[in-house]
Amino acid sequence: MKLYIKNMVCNRCKTTVKSELDKLGIQYVSVELGEVTIRKKTTSEQHQSLFLALKQSGFELITNEKNYLIEKLKCAIFDLGMISDGDLKTSFPDFISLRVNDSFNSLNALFSDIEGITIEKYIINQKVELVKELLGYNNLNITEIAYKMHYSNVAQLSNEFKSITGLTPMHFRHLRHIN
Repeated sequence: MKLYIKNMVCNRCKTTVKSELDKLGIQYVSVELGEVTIRKKTTSEQHQSLFLALKQSGFELITNEKNYLIEKLKCAIFDLGMISDGDLKTSFPDFISLRVNDSFNSLNALFSDIEGITIEKYIINQKVELVKELLGYNNLNITEIAYKMHYSNVAQLSNEFKSITGLTPMHFRHLRHIN
């Protein structure tokens, strides 16, 4: 049986969900971003306990098919961010369409209706969040970060970063290391 979980966007999320399942004694086969395969159907008490435990960790059990599709789309976008330029053999819209098994235009319309922003804007926001993390580690220079995050050059990264955060990447890095 599959359970669908909203807001799972990274490997730490998978670890947290596994921990909650273990605490409740719910046996699982696999835990992937947005999707858990459990061995047997949960009791109503287990389901309620899992619902509350996940909610406390910032997750949500999904019962609506549209919301499941949105979470599947977010997972595809997360996967997209983990692929280096050389490994991406298709365009972003084609990659997403193939991963979610739906047309990009219909996914974008659904995403805009439910999330209030376009897929493109969501991807930009996610990229900026990843850039923030990379800037915090201080082991990559701005040029390396731009390449890693699929920007054509440092200027493109800086402009996009500043439009979202109001700061240049270097100013952000400087502030991060002061605190």
